[in-house]
Amino acid sequence: MFAKQYSHRLPADYDMNLIRRRAAQLGPSWDHAEGLLFKAFVAQERGANVYSSVYLWSDPLQAADFLLGERFQKVLDSFGRPHIESWLPLDLQRGPAQGALSLYREEWPLEPGADRAEVLAKEKRRNQQVADCSDTFAVLLALDVQAWRLVRFTLSAKALDAEHAGTGYQVLYLAQGVAPGR
Repeated sequence: MFAKQYSHRLPADYDMNLIRRRAAQLGPSWDHAEGLLFKAFVAQERGANVYSSVYLWSDPLQAADFLLGERFQKVLDSFGRPHIESWLPLDLQRGPAQGALSLYREEWPLEPGADRAEVLAKEKRRNQQVADCSDTFAVLLALDVQAWRLVRFTLSAKALDAEHAGTGYQVLYLAQGVAPGR
């Protein structure tokens, strides 16, 4: 698996309805995409606006094909070449929800002296607890291998909650690709 996110910072007065329409128009073309588990078109509308895409690929080669292929050209043409954050997925749990209205990103350092196996086991248990919530679509734990940071993405069927831990985004469209063996 391979996870990535890129974001586009937009001016505070940017018409975010343009972004909503873009997500509604492009989103369905990602449903059933080969090698993709999900793509979340997400936005933040506080002060400076942000439009972002969060991907989880089952096949890293499909992720590379996307970045180097014609489909990514739409991103380049519209917003320029973004900085792409990428992570090595460690654990993915599906919840009972059938869709998502919000996405939360939490991150914290993996301390140098930590028992990595113990930390991973603890965070997998936490993922399972989150996945057991009725409003959870999916929860992903990943490792930023350059910065030695853990990152958790939670897709929730509840509306965006400013009190939720981490950085919150409104989900504009959640595309679900083709999982291996489906």
